[in-house]
Amino acid sequence: MKRVSTENLVPGMITAEDIYTYSNHLILPKGLVLTDKSITKLEFYSILSIRVEDEISAPETPDDNLSFSQRIQASEEFKEYKQKFENTIDDFKIDINQIVELNADLDAPHLLQHALNLLDGKNGRINVFSMLHNMRNYDDLTYAHSLNVALICNVLAGWMRLSEEDIQTATLAGLLHDMGKMKIPDNIIKKPAKLTANEYNIVKTHAIEGYNLLKNCNVNEHVKNAALMHHERFDGTGYPLGLANEKIDPFARIVAVADVYEAMTSARVYRGPLCPFKVLAIFVSEGLAKYDPTVILPFMKNIVDTYMGNRVRLSNGVEGDIIYFNPQDPSRPTIKCGSNYIDLTQEFNVEIAAII
Repeated sequence: MKRVSTENLVPGMITAEDIYTYSNHLILPKGLVLTDKSITKLEFYSILSIRVEDEISAPETPDDNLSFSQRIQASEEFKEYKQKFENTIDDFKIDINQIVELNADLDAPHLLQHALNLLDGKNGRINVFSMLHNMRNYDDLTYAHSLNVALICNVLAGWMRLSEEDIQTATLAGLLHDMGKMKIPDNIIKKPAKLTANEYNIVKTHAIEGYNLLKNCNVNEHVKNAALMHHERFDGTGYPLGLANEKIDPFARIVAVADVYEAMTSARVYRGPLCPFKVLAIFVSEGLAKYDPTVILPFMKNIVDTYMGNRVRLSNGVEGDIIYFNPQDPSRPTIKCGSNYIDLTQEFNVEIAAII
């Protein structure tokens, strides 16, 4: 292990430590093989030097003709993750059905391991969003959604600098938040069309149903409350109890943000998956009143950091690279398009349409 100044880093070097910004946000994880892009990211955040391993690895040389998503999906890491995810879904489904249908004991550590196993890859938490956003053709039923929410909760709790014990509690809360949907009739949950108002009211009962399933189980009270309260909103407009502010369990507030983000960036029968920046725009316009600011602000700050340097397509058809995020509106960064720069905070008739 040795310390190397950022200006002397070369592609192929391997990080020997997690690298954080001066405000304690993770930039690059330990064990990452550096590329030109990751070195540029260090320079952007004014990181003067990092520790690297003594050995050097041959960096991947992605085809510049491939889009960001195509490069992710072509990588061995993604193929391995996708297979592991699908195997985990099968096991998770069996475990949950045994609890709901056969009244089996809830083994919290065993269930938690389903999510933690998916965070064991070489890039750990930092790569979760790249993986999830490239699996949107997966059949997003309750089981896949719950597992995805658990992973997002894990990352978000880490961004909030919670203790490892609280991170695990948040992860389990995300994993079990929608258990009540197992009590909703299949013809409604799996309906291949948008729900009617009456059907939606039936679906809304899943919060209470989930709490009833968990209330007598040997599981943290925060996890039970998250099942009941993850649709409550900070301004009191949520359901089923119309709770507001501090009356909402703090872990339910974490699950609420992860749940909405995952649902909106997933495909639905009546719409395709929304671009993450469109979801961020919704959070900026209405979410700051509806969600705990100690949760939603770290989420927005860090989620945009994961896309620094990525190529995007704008609503006017122009393509470019993200080079700067405006802290006041992270959904509208500055884009470098050839030799031109487009500051989306000044161009209100243009928005990011897709990450490419």
